[in-house]
Order: sequence, then structure tokens, then C-alpha cells
Amino acid sequence: MHSYLEFEKPVADIVGKAQELKALAASGEAVDVDAEVARLDTKADQTLADIYAKLTPWQKTLVARHPDRPHAAHYIKGLIEDFTPLAGDRHFGEDQAILAGFGRFRGQSVAILGQEKGSDTETRLRHNFGMARPEGYRKSVRIMDLAERFGIPVISLIDTAGAYPGSGAEERGQAEAIARSTDRCLSLSVPSIAVVIGEGGSGGAIAIAATSKVLMLEHAVYSVISPEGAASILWRDSARAQEAATNMKITAQDLLKLGVIDGIIEEPVGGAHRARETIIDRAGAAIETTLADMANLSPDEIRQQRRAKYLAIGRSL
Repeated sequence: MHSYLEFEKPVADIVGKAQELKALAASGEAVDVDAEVARLDTKADQTLADIYAKLTPWQKTLVARHPDRPHAAHYIKGLIEDFTPLAGDRHFGEDQAILAGFGRFRGQSVAILGQEKGSDTETRLRHNFGMARPEGYRKSVRIMDLAERFGIPVISLIDTAGAYPGSGAEERGQAEAIARSTDRCLSLSVPSIAVVIGEGGSGGAIAIAATSKVLMLEHAVYSVISPEGAASILWRDSARAQEAATNMKITAQDLLKLGVIDGIIEEPVGGAHRARETIIDRAGAAIETTLADMANLSPDEIRQQRRAKYLAIGRSL
């Protein structure tokens, strides 16, 4: 059973009618419903395609937050062989909001940083809904240091509403940890790629997304603040989140035009949550192509290109 978003109600209604007919046939009624069910299925597919062809920025935000959307753990399982997670920041403790470690991506050794939201109540609490504390970012720096030492590319999977804003995180230096992680991303001499697979929220995302190349899934969002947060600050009214989302240019299509990201990974019709294996394969293909493009660059060239990329963003916006 799919979990339908509010704007998908026309599709849910059509699917519901088809299921009613199937139930009627299964109950033993002497009715031939196959033709009508096939017609309804075709209509549902077409309606879904029409809706997703013209999503608003706010609707894309809802899709990016869909509870069934594949998370970092799914991408790691589908793309990385022999994944060996590493835990702890060597200062305070372990933060499971960020999955970090090493593995092999299509025959090549890579370092992985993935923000994991969790898929049910238990895992969401364990991973703190993907909102990392300072120790998560310090762990990320530790992994990037190791990747640099051994000349291993870094892949970041971005999916967070933002860094955890609790008092404990602030006491342990949240802002400083984010700044140092961002700085480490920017100073790497090995190829680095970030893929925004859901939400890319504020400095919590940038801390591991300031990479050589940034890719986004078609219906992901990437912003300096959530639409609700922006609406609360600008208009003292979080109900104006839809208006904020439109004005903030948070979609992959807007950010590609602005030069903030480098590419868009097309999602299956209806969003990534409707075809997990398909989107994971597409993300893998995009990562492989991007890594191949950077394979022959020297450490100095990698740093220079990354520097030019981020300076260009500041100069053109």
C-alpha cells in the first residue's frame, strides 16, 4: 500500500476504485472486471505522471520528506560492497545520525558519509531523524582525513532537515563542528561527490556537501533554512511555508540554473519512493560517471576546480 500525499488524492481515488472492483471479483461475484481495472490502472498512471510533471516547490518538499523515500542506508546497501562502518569522533561519542565508513563502489574504494533519518519509530529515534550533533560532524572530519591520507574518493548522501539544535549540541560546539567539517570538505585533495537524496537542510547539509560535485535527485530540495522556518522569520507565520518555498528557489531545477548544483538525477514517475531499486541504480550510474570525470585530475586541480566552483556561486548570485 502506498502512502499518498495530499496532492496525490486524485490518484488515490482511482486506485481505490480499482481495488474495490478487484475485491468484488475476488468475492465470487460473476462479474468480469479485468477490462475496467486495466482502464483504471492506466488512468491512475497517467494522472500520476500529469501531477508530477508540474509539481510546485512546496509539493517537491513534501515528496522529499515522504516517509517511504529511500534513505542513506538503502543507497549504501544497494551501491556499496563490503561497507565497514566506523563509529565515534574520538572526542565525545558516536552519533548515528551520520553513517560513515569505507567500502567498494563498483570496484573502487570509497569513503561514505550518509545522513540517515530512519524508516520507523525505533530507527528514527536511534538516528535522531537525521539531525546530527557535533560528534557526527567531527566523525565526518575523521573519515575525510582518512580518505585524504589514502587517496580515496568521498561520497556524501545528503538527507537532513538540519543539524540538531538542542542545548547539549550547542554546549559541545555545534557551530564550530559544522564549520570545521565544511572546511575539511573544501580542502580535500581527493574527488568528492554529494548527492542530495531528500532534504538538504541548512548548514547541517552543507557540512558534508561542500564537495567537488553536487548532484540532486529530481524531487529533492536544498535550502539554507526550511520553508516553515523562513516563513516564521519573515512573516511570523509558518502557514506561509508554501509561499516561502516558491521564493527560496530550493528545487533541483532552480539550483541547477543558479549554478549551485552540477546535475539532476531523474526520479521514476511518482517519486523515488515508488521505485527504490530504479533510483538507487540511477544514482549509482551518476556517481560512477562523475567519479570517472575526476579520475585523472591531480590533487591541485581538484582543489582549484572546487575553489572556482564555490567562488563562482558567490560572484554570480
